[in-house]
Amino acid sequence: MEVIQNQKMDEERALYGRNHMMIDHCAFDGPLDGESAIKECRDVTINDTYFNLRYPLWHVHGLTMKNSEMTPNCRAALWYSDHISIDQTKMHGIKALRECCDVTIKNCDIDSPEFGWFTHGLTIEHTTIHGEYLFMRSTQMHINDMKMKGKYSFQYIENVTFENCEFDTKDAFLHGKNVTLKNCVVKGEYLAWYSDHITFDHCTIIGTQPLCYCTHLTLIDCAMIDTDLAFEKSEVNATITTHVISIKNPYDGLIIVPSVGEIIKDDERSTGKIEIKP
Repeated sequence: MEVIQNQKMDEERALYGRNHMMIDHCAFDGPLDGESAIKECRDVTINDTYFNLRYPLWHVHGLTMKNSEMTPNCRAALWYSDHISIDQTKMHGIKALRECCDVTIKNCDIDSPEFGWFTHGLTIEHTTIHGEYLFMRSTQMHINDMKMKGKYSFQYIENVTFENCEFDTKDAFLHGKNVTLKNCVVKGEYLAWYSDHITFDHCTIIGTQPLCYCTHLTLIDCAMIDTDLAFEKSEVNATITTHVISIKNPYDGLIIVPSVGEIIKDDERSTGKIEIKP
């Protein structure tokens, strides 16, 4: 394996097309402002390296990265790449991950608008993330212990499991398909509208007008806080452990709730049942 150590590189395509590299204690930064430093490469290991230039890791097949930093200047860092492992790294550039597959991210700090689009086979653990339009149209994900803050997240995702996560978001999970959340806290507005086969298992749901226009929606012993106009036109089976401000026109199914401030049924096509069980 070629070892590249203690170097600073700023030229265009600095390491283009090289394979079997160890990049250690390096910096991609400087006045030449070159792009695409590590493009079309295979079997790359990166440790304690600083990225401050655009598009560094495109078409990389086999990447391990640890203890590194991508600054806000490091735009679109990882595209069209596969078999990726990233640990203890800051990913702070816009569009940091896109159209990649077989990706594992652990113990990272991510601040990246439009992160994770069209990515398939993604595992995330013990990570914080901030950004808008996160994970658009990504599939086959397992996410555990992630704290996320941002708007318009997880739209059109498929085949995804979340465990022990905290989300402060808006318009999340719209059009999601085959999604399961376990022991999660989800704060936001208009949660999971138009989703299909989405399950909340022992979760806390906070915010206005959640879970409308859903099909095959399931809630298992969930708390709902500050939720009004919930379940409109949804096919739902739910057991709720807290008071709900209002429920409106569930289309089909059964909702069991200890108390509800208002039940709105003004659409004869909506035949979902609501049982009050204190």
